[in-house]
Amino acid sequence: MSDFRRFLRRWALLLPAVSLLLGAAPAADRPVVDTDRGPVRGLGHGAYDTFEGIPFAAPPTGPLRWRLPEPAPRWEGVRDAGAPGSRCVQLPAVGAGGPTGSEDCLYLNVTAPAGRAAAGGRGRPVMVWFHGGGFFSGSGDAYRPERLATQGGVVVVTVNYRLGVFGLFGHPELGGAPGFALADQRAALLWVRANAARFGGNPGDVTVFGESAGALSVCAHLTSPASAGLFHRAIVQSGSCSTTAPPRSLLPGLGTYEPFVPERRTVEDGALAAARLGCDRPGGVLDCLRALDPAVLATPELMQRFSLVAYGNGVLPMEPRRALEAGRFHRVPVVQGTDQDEMRLFLAQTLAVYPIPDGAAYRARLLRSFDAPTARAVEAAYPVSAFATPAVAWATVLTDASFACPTLRDGAALGRHVPVYAYRFSDRGAPNFTGQPEPPDLPYGAAHGFELPYLFTIAPLTGPQRRLADRMTGYWTGFARTGVPAAPGAPLWPRGGTSASALSLAPGADGIRTVDARAEHHCALWDARWPGVTRTR
Repeated sequence: MSDFRRFLRRWALLLPAVSLLLGAAPAADRPVVDTDRGPVRGLGHGAYDTFEGIPFAAPPTGPLRWRLPEPAPRWEGVRDAGAPGSRCVQLPAVGAGGPTGSEDCLYLNVTAPAGRAAAGGRGRPVMVWFHGGGFFSGSGDAYRPERLATQGGVVVVTVNYRLGVFGLFGHPELGGAPGFALADQRAALLWVRANAARFGGNPGDVTVFGESAGALSVCAHLTSPASAGLFHRAIVQSGSCSTTAPPRSLLPGLGTYEPFVPERRTVEDGALAAARLGCDRPGGVLDCLRALDPAVLATPELMQRFSLVAYGNGVLPMEPRRALEAGRFHRVPVVQGTDQDEMRLFLAQTLAVYPIPDGAAYRARLLRSFDAPTARAVEAAYPVSAFATPAVAWATVLTDASFACPTLRDGAALGRHVPVYAYRFSDRGAPNFTGQPEPPDLPYGAAHGFELPYLFTIAPLTGPQRRLADRMTGYWTGFARTGVPAAPGAPLWPRGGTSASALSLAPGADGIRTVDARAEHHCALWDARWPGVTRTR
């Protein structure tokens, strides 16, 4: 999603005159808004309006491949904004399949309460959503935010950004790894600054939020000097600055997963990739690469190799987790949290080829991923006998080590300077909207991404789940409005920071409650036994 701009609130009053100049006044179900690049005609849905497929930057095609985003060209007449624009070139998030999408993909979508005016005349809060998908899949239009807009009274913007080798490529002839994916997101935030008021939003009241790779993006913007002033609050869902995964935890050949890597690594990988593609003539590498068909570049190997965000440059001078520890981040309130069973979704994709049939296999996993003393300590804290299956035991270990405790660690670093509110999504009956069947020995529970249907229209919910969704919508939009995640009639959310308290979110009369998350996820063990991941080195 993107940020908006406060100026020219009078456009809301001038729109009827503008529409007369352009032709007949638009029908009530086809509202027209004049953006800074030209007018767009959206769709009315009663309580809310949508404007989809709005270009926020020029198509990064041909000579603009691997260049920072340039302004979208102006258009004449009224542009139809009744359908999403093309998704960026990508691979399936799970399962097999070839590349889909287009390089001409820098589009965003706006969902706003019907009627441009907001109470008090300042404009509504704006929430800008960055989608997940590992930086190699996903799109903004996959998330339908009408609940946030209608119940929460906010303007929501969902954003496409370049993915994989198109978004995170580096090479010496580029001068490094410029981070085109993050630059696209910044361009969308600048679009929001310039256009929010025209959709009834307040460009001085922008919240960035995202899940998984989108959450890592929010982390990057929190620590990027280039993003200063573009947002005022941040929500980080299942992807903190310290997210990582132990080596060989999912497959024997996989090393440690770290989403942020030194720029030199990305540049070296880019030089090797260019040579393998036959583009290694000094001074002409980029011209050669830009002449290649997108399908030649959108291979699983290249899309996933270049799905890591480079630091050590002007965009991210420091590794983000180090920047948090040093206090080098933008001073905005933060909500952040994880799902109770994050790693079950990832582990499920590998169990068929790398099963965990018994306690011996579980113990072998521990010894492959950790040194012997740490493996013994982890087995004592997570005995296989305490879990339904060895696979559930291993997924719990990985969830705590990779997501829960690193997120709480980041919360402590943030909390020394800004208000921080921690949550844990705990509905183990959440709908499985992935299309992937659960392995018999590993039910998904509250797996990675399973909180999303409670904020966006993605999958059907039961009655109790709908009530939880209403509460979560109230918390999220209340935070966007005031910087405090408070909702009428909902339990109070404790302010975290240096404390261990988190708000557990589940259906039922007592489903929303405060928990000692550090104790429940054995974070003292991870702080002591896996330093450098969950504590300052």
